[in-house]
Amino acid sequence: MDLPDFLTRDSHDQILCTGHRIGLLDIVHFFREGFCPEMIAGQFPTLSLALVYKVIGFYLENQIEVDVYIDHEQEHLARQRRTSPQGPSVEQLRQRLTKMQQVEVT
Repeated sequence: MDLPDFLTRDSHDQILCTGHRIGLLDIVHFFREGFCPEMIAGQFPTLSLALVYKVIGFYLENQIEVDVYIDHEQEHLARQRRTSPQGPSVEQLRQRLTKMQQVEVT
């Protein structure tokens, strides 16, 4: 997929808004959820409204290719979630905190 100058691929092959860490995936997610461009710009205050409109326009003009890219990215994220070790539960964190507080008191 050919990208316009306002979108760039990073070293991990993610498509980002040029000069930002906000991705095409992020903007399209909100757009699909029914957010208007003004609402999306409100979610990402570092993006200009004009840039949000450009990204949405790019999505609409290249919807099939962008949807394939997004599906691939979502599969990659799901795979990472499945294979990543689980962190401690809230209860385990509370127990750790209690132990730390007890050590500080003594």
